[in-house]
Amino acid sequence: MDNCSAASMFLTDSLELELGTEWCKPPCFSCGFDNRGGGNHFSGESYLSSGALKRLILNLDPLPTNFEEDTVEIFGIQWVTETALVNSSRVLFHLFRQQLYNLETLLQASCDFGKISTLHCKADNIRQQCVTFLHYVKVFIFRYLKVQNAGSPVPVHPYETLEAQLPSVLVDELHGLLLYIGHLSELPSINLGAFVNQNQIKLFPPSWHLLHLHLDIHWLVLEILHMLGEKLKQVIYGHQFMNLAGDNLTNISLFEEHCENLLCDLISLSLNRYDKVRPSEALTSNHCPCSCIKELWVLLIHLLEHRSKWSLSESFWNWLNKLLKTLFEKSSDRRRPSVPIIQPRDPLGFSWWIITHVASFYQFDRHGTPDKMRQMESNWNFVEELLKKSINVQNSSFSISWLPLKGLTYIIKSPLSMLEMVKICCCDKQDDDLYKSSSSYTIFLCILAKAVKKAMKNNGPHPWKQIKGRIYSKFHQKRMEELTEVGLQNFFSLFLLLAAVSEVEDVASHVLDLLSFLKPSFVTSSIIWKGQMAFLLMYTQKNLDIGVLAEKFSGAFREKAKEFLVSKNDEMGQRQTLWTLLSIYIDGVQEVFETSHCLYPSHEKLLNDGFSMLLRACQESELRTVLSFLQAVLARIRSMHQQLHQELQKESVDLIVQASLSAKERHLAAVASALWRHFFSFLKSQRMSQIVPLSELADAAADFTLLAVDMPSTAPSDLQPQPVISVMQLFGWDDIIWPQVVARYLSHCLQNSMLCEALSHTGCVSFQALTVRSWIRCVLQMYINSLYVPDDLFIDINPGQAVEKEYLEQLAELTRLLFKLSEVKNIFSKAQVEYLSSPEDPTKALVLFFEAVGITYGNLQELSDKSAMVTKSLEYLGEILKYIKPYLGKKICSAGLQLTYRMMGILVKSWAQIFATSKAQKLLFRIIDCLLLPHTVLQQEKELPAPMLTAIQKSLPLYLQGMCIVCGQSQNPNAYLNQLLGSVIEQYIGRFLPASPHGSGLGQHPVLLALRNSAAVPPISPLKKCIVQVIRKSYFECKGSLLPPRLASLLAFILQLCKETIIDISEVELLLPGVLKCLVLASEPQVKRLATENLQYMVKACQVGSEGEPAAQLTSVFRHFIQDYGMRYDYQIYGILETVAALDQRVVIDLLSTLTQSLKDSERKWGLGRNIAQREAYSKLLSHLGQVGQDEMQRLESDNT
Repeated sequence: MDNCSAASMFLTDSLELELGTEWCKPPCFSCGFDNRGGGNHFSGESYLSSGALKRLILNLDPLPTNFEEDTVEIFGIQWVTETALVNSSRVLFHLFRQQLYNLETLLQASCDFGKISTLHCKADNIRQQCVTFLHYVKVFIFRYLKVQNAGSPVPVHPYETLEAQLPSVLVDELHGLLLYIGHLSELPSINLGAFVNQNQIKLFPPSWHLLHLHLDIHWLVLEILHMLGEKLKQVIYGHQFMNLAGDNLTNISLFEEHCENLLCDLISLSLNRYDKVRPSEALTSNHCPCSCIKELWVLLIHLLEHRSKWSLSESFWNWLNKLLKTLFEKSSDRRRPSVPIIQPRDPLGFSWWIITHVASFYQFDRHGTPDKMRQMESNWNFVEELLKKSINVQNSSFSISWLPLKGLTYIIKSPLSMLEMVKICCCDKQDDDLYKSSSSYTIFLCILAKAVKKAMKNNGPHPWKQIKGRIYSKFHQKRMEELTEVGLQNFFSLFLLLAAVSEVEDVASHVLDLLSFLKPSFVTSSIIWKGQMAFLLMYTQKNLDIGVLAEKFSGAFREKAKEFLVSKNDEMGQRQTLWTLLSIYIDGVQEVFETSHCLYPSHEKLLNDGFSMLLRACQESELRTVLSFLQAVLARIRSMHQQLHQELQKESVDLIVQASLSAKERHLAAVASALWRHFFSFLKSQRMSQIVPLSELADAAADFTLLAVDMPSTAPSDLQPQPVISVMQLFGWDDIIWPQVVARYLSHCLQNSMLCEALSHTGCVSFQALTVRSWIRCVLQMYINSLYVPDDLFIDINPGQAVEKEYLEQLAELTRLLFKLSEVKNIFSKAQVEYLSSPEDPTKALVLFFEAVGITYGNLQELSDKSAMVTKSLEYLGEILKYIKPYLGKKICSAGLQLTYRMMGILVKSWAQIFATSKAQKLLFRIIDCLLLPHTVLQQEKELPAPMLTAIQKSLPLYLQGMCIVCGQSQNPNAYLNQLLGSVIEQYIGRFLPASPHGSGLGQHPVLLALRNSAAVPPISPLKKCIVQVIRKSYFECKGSLLPPRLASLLAFILQLCKETIIDISEVELLLPGVLKCLVLASEPQVKRLATENLQYMVKACQVGSEGEPAAQLTSVFRHFIQDYGMRYDYQIYGILETVAALDQRVVIDLLSTLTQSLKDSERKWGLGRNIAQREAYSKLLSHLGQVGQDEMQRLESDNT
């Protein structure tokens, strides 16, 4: 060990084992081991892990493989192994103290990084020498010390004399050694740095070695004294010292004195840590600074328990309790311990803390291995004393100050939690970890419950009367007036426990009497309301009539509800206090109904008019609570009614049972009537407001509807004689109700097969049609909620933004259920359209429904069937324009507008044949006027909002196609309908004309799209004809030389119309004059080019239509054109006709007489003779006409007129 170097500290465990040094090294305290895996509690060198404790207790050789040689090196000197301690005991102990001094001097050296390795080696060397010597003393006692008894001969050899004196010498030397090292609590190196090992290279300062050497000495002295007693079996007296009482020092007195000193040191160390522990970390914070201190506690537990079993020594708990009791003594009365203990600020809390942690050390066996099944020695007597110290005042919190865990702060959260605590206290089998999760008062209640139950079981009710008398006598008016909040909690806990284990009615009655003694300030205490409700719940659990409690408690509820209503706009503090009490009542009454096996007349008392006042005063979050309570009670009432109904339906029910069931049904009806009276009237009044949360409103209304199905007679008179129909009209079919309410409400109703069956048998033939109407409204109004916000908060919702997820899911559910209705299924069946059993998208489902209705109508043959179908279809729609009207207001919702225009467009197109009937035509007119021709559209100077214009542009083809079909199939040709179609086309041809004819904008013009998509609908030639007429009237009938705006785009539109449709001669007759006018008057090249292309398409169209012969209408158009413009625009006319001649010479040939006459008229008008230039231009035209042209030129030349 003298040659120790820093390098040896870095040897791995496996290498040290190979060297053969680790396994035979004497055990010692060490916290410098790697426990990162968490599996080891103590070092491998420890007294526990090495088996040293086990060998001590079993009286085996302490180190069977050590000190086997004839000589042994101790403190650097060779000694004879078998005689060294006898011959040189005082010298060896002197050398021991000298080594201790050397180690203490190392504390003065500075522990910088360069010296730490050297200092560690020196300190470790000294410590190993000292520990080795003490282990040698143990081995010597076990192997070589002879037992001297009364029959032994008198020693004659000097060695024998010394050997006989050795036990006494050892007692003296050990005592001197203890005096030299002093107490652990006085050691200067007792600080955090001496305990904590933060480096993994196992290099420690001298202070660490000194502290752990002191721990070794303190423990090994106990081992040596114990071995002396075990070996010699007699008292050994010291010769040099006396104890504190003046008596001679013995091995027994020294053991006891040192044991007491050591425990005092350990308590002092724990006190130092207790003062630094936060209350919330008390249980998780260990009282041991390091694992060595923990090991010392475990060693003492095993050694003292072992000695107490085989001798008259005290047990470990007795030793510890005796010292802890001194913490509670006054300074004048305190027995002065051998080691002064710091007075703790909280002796009670500290005592609980340390015995809690020390008790956990009993799980470690002799090898330091945890064994949770290991039996712990009882310390109940001391725990009872601590409980007595805790339970001293009724108003005390009855909790351990450092243990603020579950239950220990003892805040009553609810009446149910009070009953749950009582149930736990009354449980026959208590939790093993009761002390971890319960206050000391709770533990007291457990003991009381166990005692009362045991006494009543063994001796009947007499013990209960004695206990009741003693407890009742403790509570009187003065005591009740003195109670604090904590005292009230404990008061209710105590009496609830008594009620649980004995006569509940007697205890409850006494509690009500005692509560009347409370101070007025406590009347509004939540503890009182929770306590009373806990008794009410206990009555319910025991199936007792709650009449007395219900009457008093419900009266208090009514008064507080009235105060709550009056204080609606008062200070929030008072309002919150009142709501706390009211919510206790509400939650408790709900629990009463949910746990009651049957209802009594007294249950109706719990539902008084306090709820009517409360509902009017509630805000949104409070309303959610009350309506949740309502739904729970309604569900319970219906469940109990169904059970009673099943009982009454059974055969062979005797009259007594039947009478009992009838009485229960009357009680149920009374409670149901109270719910209608106090809750439904409020819901009815709030149908159109947003004060009540919409989902809760719908849920509650649906529950009342189901109650009306089960118990119709309980509904109020204004809903009779068909309460189900009346409620559904109010919440499901009324167009003024929020769509969110309707969708959720109808989903609940349609899910209930009993309700649907009841509606089918009530004669309500329109049940399904009204439901479909409401569904259509819900789909159309899915974005309407965004419009009903303040102007400064309004944000436009684009189609890409989602609707409220909850509403969309609800709407999808309603759609799924609606598609299961027989009427809807029948429509899809007749239409032979794919039926969606589970439609996911409500808007797609609505499109399918509209189309299916239209197809179904088209397939009908009988006039009566068609008439009935029109009536039914209009019933489906209802006041549909009212549903979409909010989207057409000042607030613009892009998503709502697009949904509206698209759905209504699909409706117009799909139901065109229905709208062609006189019954439905009026609605069609209103749809067109409202959506396509509103007042703002007719004001040309005003621009439409961009979102509306976009919506119209996307859906206009649907409207045009539908209107065209209506025009073609109308039962009575309607001039107004044709006028509407013309007005729509007139308004939107210009609005959607692009600024430039180039690009793709023109191809997406909605009017052209209407024509382009016409393949899927019957022939719509009236639409094209109307378009042509509108273009002529609105754009080409300009007076004089005026041309229409955006002429290029208009000509491009006409050109696209000619290209995409088969244009007939009559339409050419209407459009061509305007095109020719543009060719004559316009100067823009783009306009001339487009007009020329139009001219060419029209001439070609006439060629096709006239089957090779020139069309008379075409010739007529050109003739009028020449007559109108020939005088002023003769050159332009000749150019135009050259273009025509290139396509069809016959058209121009037919016009020669008119052209020649126009030329002569022009020359005659100007009176200048022949116009050579004009004649040359005319001759150029004639040159394109072949022989006919040549002949006309000759005639013109030969004419001398």
